[in-house]
Amino acid sequence: MTSKKGAAGSVFPAIELPVLGGGRREISKPRNGLDWMLVVVYRGKHCPLCTTYLNELNSALPDFKALGVDVIAISADSEARAAAHMTQISPAFDVAYGLSIPQMLELGLHISGPRNGIDVDGPFAEPGLFVIDETGTVQIVDTSNVPFSRPNLEWIAKGIGFRRGPMKDAPINGTYVQTLRSEHV
Repeated sequence: MTSKKGAAGSVFPAIELPVLGGGRREISKPRNGLDWMLVVVYRGKHCPLCTTYLNELNSALPDFKALGVDVIAISADSEARAAAHMTQISPAFDVAYGLSIPQMLELGLHISGPRNGIDVDGPFAEPGLFVIDETGTVQIVDTSNVPFSRPNLEWIAKGIGFRRGPMKDAPINGTYVQTLRSEHV
């Protein structure tokens, strides 16, 4: 089951999660003078493809920061599992944990049960990626039901540059039906 929330052109939901290193963070709110947000949902410690993807994200971080984009990675893992996993990555971005099933549904993510992984504690979110602008609106969304289908981070950075540059006044891609609905109401 998925939800329409988290769809392109919608307002990203206000979700607050604990982050490794202490404290809590609203995952859609950029910090450190940046004004856009990239939220990467990963499956968890059990997923070797997530480890690879998060290492790629770490490498791409300077490109995102240069575009004014803050980055956070989130999962349903416990604090202990997330901390153990991050020893393989040493992320330069925040890592939040404890994503609940209601929050997964609110984001429109695909959810898998423990039988869909090895060494899994409970249900977990499949991969998702959200780019949120300075107004809290979802500019780019990509969700998958499998771990091996994820957007290329270099292309995401280029796309953000395009959305923030020559296409900044264009409608958000994928929102044509929403436009039709509002015109015919």
